[in-house]
Amino acid sequence: MVLKSTENSNRIYYLAVGANNLERFYKLCSMHFPNILKLTMDWEIIFEFLKDNVEVVVIDEFQNMIHENINNLNIFQSIVDIILKDSDLQLILLGSSISIMTSRVLDYKSPLYGRRTGSLELKAVSFFDLRCFFPDCTPEELIEIYGFADGIPFYSIKIVNNFWLWLSYELKSKISFLKDEVDFLMRYEFENITTYKSILEAIAHGSTKLNDIKDHMNVRRTDISPYLRNLIEVGMVKRIAPVTEKPNSRLGRYYICDNFLKFWFRFIYPNVSSIEEGVMDIEIIKKNYNQYLGGIFEDVGIQFINKNRKKLFNFTKIGRWWHKDKEIDIVALNHITNEVLFIECKWQDLTQQTAKKVLFELKNKSAFVQWNNDIRKEYYGIIGKKIETKKELQDMGFFVFDLEDIGKA
Repeated sequence: MVLKSTENSNRIYYLAVGANNLERFYKLCSMHFPNILKLTMDWEIIFEFLKDNVEVVVIDEFQNMIHENINNLNIFQSIVDIILKDSDLQLILLGSSISIMTSRVLDYKSPLYGRRTGSLELKAVSFFDLRCFFPDCTPEELIEIYGFADGIPFYSIKIVNNFWLWLSYELKSKISFLKDEVDFLMRYEFENITTYKSILEAIAHGSTKLNDIKDHMNVRRTDISPYLRNLIEVGMVKRIAPVTEKPNSRLGRYYICDNFLKFWFRFIYPNVSSIEEGVMDIEIIKKNYNQYLGGIFEDVGIQFINKNRKKLFNFTKIGRWWHKDKEIDIVALNHITNEVLFIECKWQDLTQQTAKKVLFELKNKSAFVQWNNDIRKEYYGIIGKKIETKKELQDMGFFVFDLEDIGKA
């Protein structure tokens, strides 16, 4: 994104590595400006020259420069405060390590604190933006891809032709990125990744409550809260409370933030040995993939309602709801009008009879939702893969959608 937005600028782009960054940056600049070799190889002297000769300097993977020498933060403080103070040069620092960029660059204790003119955390694109990557795929195929790649372009662009054929080939490839991609990502953030991987594996297999995670790890008496906080800080895990509760509710549960991590710990991590040997059978994933996509489809459902909120249901808050053994996939609230929409998502084809049964059960569960019970106006809905006689259910006052509607969106 940064390269695209600065492609018409007179810029220097440098990808930082683990060592000798000053020397490498000096040589890179000399390729653009040979006379820079007459100058002393020093960060401040180089930027003194660049401020009058380029418009933009981009330093990618800036955390590598911090790893190499923590004093680089003080050097760049001096560059920003003194050399670039009255300059038009734009300095852009990029980093893939959220923990380091947050704690070392953006934190109030950082030498660079207060000197940024703007910051942006790049998010995954939405499910509906996947159509730009895969214009010929059906909505069902897009959801299968979304369950693997989420909306992360880096993983989406790796998929070529049919998703399952590509994945089958990738699993048997000796140079597949799938084997060590997550280890690579986690070592960017943590020194010892063993416990973190155990926590993520537990969550990926459905253990979302604190005690359930500890039971899955067989560490009932161990405090794993610091590990969970760190995983939340780097954006790998999120803690979500029922939509009717406050964010810090004791009913909060833990979920993996992106589908690629979820997919990896669900299907790759338990089968690393088979993948290493090149004998991993794609049917192992296919056999359980529809069950896995149930949760993915709920996320897509929330995005669908959100995308169409103005014409479907103009809510002020949306999310999931649960209490003890009762769960509702989507609950949308309007705190102004006291209206509430309850929706169940079913990753399956539904007959009218089955859909009616789901809606009947949903209505019964909604009575347990404690939110403006005496004054609220209730609506009910269902989202499925394909719903028989959908129009008839809609005429009965239900919100009813399937992949046909999602495809149109």
